[in-house]
Amino acid sequence: MLVDTILNKDCLTGLAELPPGSVDLVFADPPYNLQLTGELTRPDQSVVDGVNNSWDQFDSFKAYDHFSEAWLKECHRVLKPNGAIWVIGSYHNIFRLGKTLQDLGFWILNDVIWRKTNPMPNFRGRRFTNAHETLIWAAKSPKSKYQFNYDSMKMLNEDLQMRSDWTLPICNGQERLKDKAGKKIHPTQKPENLLSRVILATTKPGDVILDPFFGTGTTGAVAKRLGRHYIGIEQDTTYAENAKMRVSAIEPFEQSIVDLTEKRDLPRIPFGALIERGWIKAGDVLCDDKNRYSAKVRADGSIITRDEKSGSIHSLGAQLQGSASCNGWSFWYLEGKTGPISIDSLRADLRKEMN
Repeated sequence: MLVDTILNKDCLTGLAELPPGSVDLVFADPPYNLQLTGELTRPDQSVVDGVNNSWDQFDSFKAYDHFSEAWLKECHRVLKPNGAIWVIGSYHNIFRLGKTLQDLGFWILNDVIWRKTNPMPNFRGRRFTNAHETLIWAAKSPKSKYQFNYDSMKMLNEDLQMRSDWTLPICNGQERLKDKAGKKIHPTQKPENLLSRVILATTKPGDVILDPFFGTGTTGAVAKRLGRHYIGIEQDTTYAENAKMRVSAIEPFEQSIVDLTEKRDLPRIPFGALIERGWIKAGDVLCDDKNRYSAKVRADGSIITRDEKSGSIHSLGAQLQGSASCNGWSFWYLEGKTGPISIDSLRADLRKEMN
């Protein structure tokens, strides 16, 4: 298996060398087919350093669609059954890529808007400033049990659910790779913070991430730092050589830094297990953190109030609050001699003992 390597080949040739079902995640930043005509100048008549490379030029939409279908079909082949793909693009190409993804059997999970804090202005004043790009996140199939690190994303967003609009700056400063003359090596180098969020959200340590348009190696650099493996495919020798130097200089984080546990991945502990172990006893009183509600623990693990409303820790918590649902583990506390004890902390202690 060609892990932690960069294949200096065109994407289709490189993809053909990978075995079926060998990759956990694909991040693809393909040519955008910008269809630029002529030079773009600023008001002071200086030329904008845009994307005019041959790799971004196609004879027609049909030619671009044919190319897109070919490499996406190969990505589908090399993905594991529970794998997923991220594809990034602009209004020039993302809608065509979305159709092709669906036609090939991918199951779209989200479209994410990357809102740029420092976009390039619209110098001609004939359109809105193009201040965002779109990422499509799709599973290999509707049946795929794809990886999503919900708790990590919530933690990254100050304990709020991560939304599908991400505000991040474009790549600039010392992160931007430049040649000896100070000219940027790649015109569309993506910021590491964008790849960090993608990788932290949808992979786990040790996963293999494929980037079939590796460029100057942002995916590989971030993957290595976060304890993942990478496979890069890049046809341009200059890009590939700079990517190799960049990734080789990366020092991975310690395992404890990247080994983030999701609550849904933890072993399931029923409330009754705390009673069977004697950590909570029948007749003990549970209350919420503001002492608005209280209920006694019954022998079968259900709980009951003084006015004989009863149910599980979840259903009774919801009933008392008039809510559709309730996470009983975070809602209820055990009345202790030194103060209330979170029953969720008791569950965490029991998990440690069982391990």
